[in-house]
Amino acid sequence: MRFASCAHGGRTFAAALLDGAAVPLAGIPELGAQTPSSVLAEPPLDRARAVPLAEVTLRPVVPRPSKIVCVGLNYLNHVGETGREIPEYPVLFTKFAETLVGPRDPIVLPPESSQVDYEGELAVVIGRPGRRITADAALAHVAGYTIANDVTMRDFQYETHQWLQGKAWEACTPVGPWLVTPDETGDPSTLDIALTLNGTVMQQANTSQLMFDIPVLISRISEFVTLVPGDLILTGTPGGVGFQRDPQVFLAPGDRVRVEIRGIGALDNAVVAEA
Repeated sequence: MRFASCAHGGRTFAAALLDGAAVPLAGIPELGAQTPSSVLAEPPLDRARAVPLAEVTLRPVVPRPSKIVCVGLNYLNHVGETGREIPEYPVLFTKFAETLVGPRDPIVLPPESSQVDYEGELAVVIGRPGRRITADAALAHVAGYTIANDVTMRDFQYETHQWLQGKAWEACTPVGPWLVTPDETGDPSTLDIALTLNGTVMQQANTSQLMFDIPVLISRISEFVTLVPGDLILTGTPGGVGFQRDPQVFLAPGDRVRVEIRGIGALDNAVVAEA
């Protein structure tokens, strides 16, 4: 099943996507803390208030997660292009809820950065709380999967050996278009992912190439923090990022970036200069 956080006619609502319509979940304004896996398994559908999907605005799939944990250097070809050593422990960093934008919203280039880069990724939405979750039990804590573009300001990222200032820019990370439950996506370790820039393929991989797979990531992260419904885990990007190309490729006004994952859908974002 597919779920989204929607806006229409001045109201916001979580919805199930059924037969071309966004069917609100009664009394639930957005996906997140109020939509654990137990609710998504038996959603309180308000069919009388259904809206054609083409008429709604899709918000970030989880607009206000309590945590966004991201993974760097999780595809071997991306490690290779950076010239770094293969990590023995997942490279983790965080973003804030303020970084998120919707799946059709523009990527706005801040005037402070001249090296804005793309990173297509599979994202995990947590559906059951847990601490010190074993890898064997980890997938039972997943509500579903979605797509992210971990847009990065490279000149800020490499100001220090910490990445926060390049990764957590406000309103820079498209997430969506919707949450797809595990029964529909199937095995999350066999999903094709591709990113195109103005129609040219820049990144292409399969999640089977993740060095730290989703169960391991959930287990490792939950060692040090409790994961709760609505938390997002961005699982890392494949090789082909613009910063490592020769010549380098950075986003510019007028560009269009599309990230697609088989079985989930696509982000499709225009790139604009900040007004």
